[in-house]
Amino acid sequence: MTKKTKITLSAKELELVCNKEWILTKQIIIEKVYQLFGELANTMQRYLMHKTGALPAQVMVIGPKISKGENYKGLPYVMLDYPRYFTKDATLAIRTFFWWGNFFSINLQLSGDYMQAATSSLQRNFSFLQQNNYSICINPEPWHHHFGEDNYVPIKNVTATAFLNLLSDKPFVKIAKQISLQQWDAAGQILECHFKEMVMLLEISCPNDERGLSPGIPIIGSGL
Repeated sequence: MTKKTKITLSAKELELVCNKEWILTKQIIIEKVYQLFGELANTMQRYLMHKTGALPAQVMVIGPKISKGENYKGLPYVMLDYPRYFTKDATLAIRTFFWWGNFFSINLQLSGDYMQAATSSLQRNFSFLQQNNYSICINPEPWHHHFGEDNYVPIKNVTATAFLNLLSDKPFVKIAKQISLQQWDAAGQILECHFKEMVMLLEISCPNDERGLSPGIPIIGSGL
């Protein structure tokens, strides 16, 4: 007869399994993230409504989507995608991300024609991205959100030549900002500011290629 393994709990685990308050508090916090992202989605939509032509029509007709899950590297997350144009041939998306115990982040992801069209704007604003602590994805896959050294590198640590190579050697580009959870009270304003910066990076039809930077109801879903 096979001897059964005795499943035991550590003192800390036993304390938690007997305490329902912490899981109820977690649910309250996730709901507050939803509220924060819902308000942010409405602000983003209003901003784009007043910037006629800032983004292509086929991108603008798709509304925001808020998703959540319990297991991104073992921890809960909530994300807002807007704009969110994902096809086999091209991507234009801005993803706002909350990762329990880690950070808020916001990233601009481009591929296909949208990436090609934005490359000159990204190059032109290389110094801005360096000075404002943006990071660029070096991972061969675009679907990772952590800021480990195998996924993002600070643009301030990248040369102009290396930056150009990252824009030209991969089928996608992703630039991102990380915001501390300690900045919760100001997170909505900070994320809104970075959203506007990313939209300005995409406004790529100015005469003479001249541009400088200055700082609805969402769909609810799940999944990364």
